[in-house]
Amino acid sequence: MTQQIALVTGGNKGIGFSIVRALCKEVKECIVYLTARNEERGKAAVEELKKEGLQPRFHQLDIDSLESIDRLKEFLKSTHGGLDILVNNAGVYKPNDVQAKMIIATNYTGTLNVCRALLPIIRPHGRVCNVASLLATMSFTKLSTARRQKFREAKTEDDVSKLMADFVESVEKETLIEEGWVQAAYDVSKMGVIALTKIQAAALNSDSSKQDVLINCCCPGYVNTDMTDHKGIKTPDEGAVTPVFCVLLPANSSEYQGNFLSDKTVVETW
Repeated sequence: MTQQIALVTGGNKGIGFSIVRALCKEVKECIVYLTARNEERGKAAVEELKKEGLQPRFHQLDIDSLESIDRLKEFLKSTHGGLDILVNNAGVYKPNDVQAKMIIATNYTGTLNVCRALLPIIRPHGRVCNVASLLATMSFTKLSTARRQKFREAKTEDDVSKLMADFVESVEKETLIEEGWVQAAYDVSKMGVIALTKIQAAALNSDSSKQDVLINCCCPGYVNTDMTDHKGIKTPDEGAVTPVFCVLLPANSSEYQGNFLSDKTVVETW
């Protein structure tokens, strides 16, 4: 059997770092790549894990850069011939909608671009988890009926991207409430990730070359990291539990395909 290859985006600290640690411990004979935008910080994180007796590898990845994403894809193809486990963890949190364009660009568009590049090289029986948030499901209920319906009707990546662009435009025009949105760019960006995951799952189901490839999304929980100003109630290792569960699902786990999980349990979205 070909040696498994795993990759975690945004792995130099917080939940991503703990996901890398868990995968190194739990998946035997697997090469685990810790990726980060900042090469110095990423390599320092790898050295920290090596002190624990673990052997992750580093590769630079800035999910906001198509060039960086393409370099990673070509490296994985030429070095390993593909990828088996992908955790799209990289993201940002800003409480201010003034930065909505940047938040959507990283959390949604960055994740989309990584998936577009790497899903084609995911091998049969591969596993992919997009990190989302329960905040998205909570804020979804506060959208207007018409806006909620547009999410339910989204059938393509472009449909979701249009919704994200509409949100950014509404922020810039200061018409969020009138146009049925909530004032929470982070939450909306993760709604986009959930909608994207559903669409990606449907595409995988119709692709005969992707035998037993599963993609889902999850909420790690309220975790004590920089993103929560260290107010979270879970440790980063506890936050890593559900994402790791998602990418270590055994064969014949199709009931998880395209779903959103919290505490290793499927949660209804829309």
